[in-house]
Amino acid sequence: MHLTAIITMSFVLYLIGLLCLLLFTARDISINVREKITLSVIIDDRIPDTYIKRISAYLNKAPFTKSVRFISKEEALSEHIKELGEDPEAFLGYNPLLASFEINLNVEYANADSTRIIEAKIQTFDHINRIAYPKDVVDLVNENIKKISFMLLVLTSLLLFISVALINNTIRLAIYSNRFIINTMKLVGATSWFIRRPYIKKSIFNGIIAAVLALIYLAASIYYIRHGFGITELPLNPVTALYVAATVMTFGILLAAFSSYFAVGRYTRMKTNDMYFV
Repeated sequence: MHLTAIITMSFVLYLIGLLCLLLFTARDISINVREKITLSVIIDDRIPDTYIKRISAYLNKAPFTKSVRFISKEEALSEHIKELGEDPEAFLGYNPLLASFEINLNVEYANADSTRIIEAKIQTFDHINRIAYPKDVVDLVNENIKKISFMLLVLTSLLLFISVALINNTIRLAIYSNRFIINTMKLVGATSWFIRRPYIKKSIFNGIIAAVLALIYLAASIYYIRHGFGITELPLNPVTALYVAATVMTFGILLAAFSSYFAVGRYTRMKTNDMYFV
C-alpha cells in the first residue's frame, strides 16, 4: 500500500514539477524576448564629443538600461555592408549613415508606456536626430505574453487542484486499512496527536521519496527533450531548476503531512461501529 502511494504521489508531483518548469521557462523566455527589443538613439552627424560622452553617461546610469552600445558612423557602414552587401559610400561619395546608441531595456521597462517616457527623456538632449524602436512589436510581444501567462495560470490552477485531490485520496486510502488500529489506540487512551504522529512521519518520508522520484522523472524528460528532439536551446538556468526542485519537494512534504493529519483525524473522531460502514 505504501509503495503504491509513493508511486502515485511521484507521478502527481512530476505533473506539478512539469507545470512549474513550464511556468518558469515561459517567464524566462518572455524576459529574454523583451530584453532583446532594441531602442536606437540616432544622433546628429556633427555632434561634439562632449555631448556623446554626456548621453553615454546618462544611458549607462539610467535604471531602464540593461546594456548600451555606441555605434559610430564607420561601424554602422561596416555592418550595413555586411548585412546587405552594398556600399552606399561607393556611389554617394560619402557615408550617409549616422552614429547611434543601441539600448537593450530592462524587462520591466520593455512596454509601450515606459518606452514613450524613455523616448521623451532622451529627446531632451541636444543633437538627438531621432529615436527608433519597433513600437508594434513591443505591443504585440507584451499582449501575447499576457495571454499566454493567463492561460498557463488557469491551466496550472486546474491541474494543481486535481493533483492535490489525487495525493489526498491516495494517502487516505493508505490510512484506511489502518482504521481499526487507530480505533484500538484511541480506546486504550492514546491522544489524537500521539496517534497522528507516526502516520505523519511516515507520510512525510513517503512524500520525500516521491518528490525525489518526480525530480528524476523531470530530469529524464528534460534530457530526452533536449537531446531526443534536438532542442538544445531550451532555456533552463540553475536558478529555475532549483526553484522547481524546491517546489516539488515542498509540495511532496506539505501535501503528505496535511493529508495524513486530516485522514487520521477522521478515524480518531469516528465511532467503532461506524468504521464497518466506511
